[in-house]
Amino acid sequence: MLSLHNVSSSYGDIRILKNINLSVRPREIMTIVGSNGAGKSTLINLISGIVRCTAGEVFFGDERIDSLAPHEIVERGIVQIPEGRMLFPEMTVMENLDMGAYIARASAKKKERLKEVFTLFPKLEERKKQIAGSLSGGEQQMVAIARGIMSDPKLLMFDEPSLGLAPVVVEDMFKIIRKINSRGIAVLLVEQNVFHALAIADRAFVLENGEVVMEGTGQEILSNDRIREAYLGI
Repeated sequence: MLSLHNVSSSYGDIRILKNINLSVRPREIMTIVGSNGAGKSTLINLISGIVRCTAGEVFFGDERIDSLAPHEIVERGIVQIPEGRMLFPEMTVMENLDMGAYIARASAKKKERLKEVFTLFPKLEERKKQIAGSLSGGEQQMVAIARGIMSDPKLLMFDEPSLGLAPVVVEDMFKIIRKINSRGIAVLLVEQNVFHALAIADRAFVLENGEVVMEGTGQEILSNDRIREAYLGI
């Protein structure tokens, strides 16, 4: 579905990503874990077209997409739920959801997707007229995910979805990600909550200093002694 071939990226003279090779298959949850500064968010932003490759190629299906603008990548079906949620805080919940359905393909399915997100997040239907910035952190994350679903994604990319959330809300967030995936949407998950992220992953990649140093199933990575010591403190 998504494949990166020998992808590198730099900020000025500093190489952030180095010869990355990875893929996301249809209908799977693929997780990327790594420490702060490993390049995880840069990788997500590169796939989204916000950051450019300095080398390598990115394909979505048979189409090379690394030269496309971010909105063109969204039109192809790749949608990012950004770190920090990045809502329009002065707009209502409903207006934020409307912004997710701005592209023609998504606009045609707006009613269908709206029904889907209100089934997934019934609280948002109750609060659709409420100003988004007045919601709790967990509720704002619901809006961010719902806005992404409104774009009719084929691949939904999450950048640190549990950041700043209470533990009980984090548990619910990972359940929601599983539900979304069960509806046929592939998921690429970047997350520092390593245990939860690997527990739901079909496959996982470990990123260190901009390089993939390990890959395998979520359970294989989770049971690896090096990962348990470095990321779980076990």
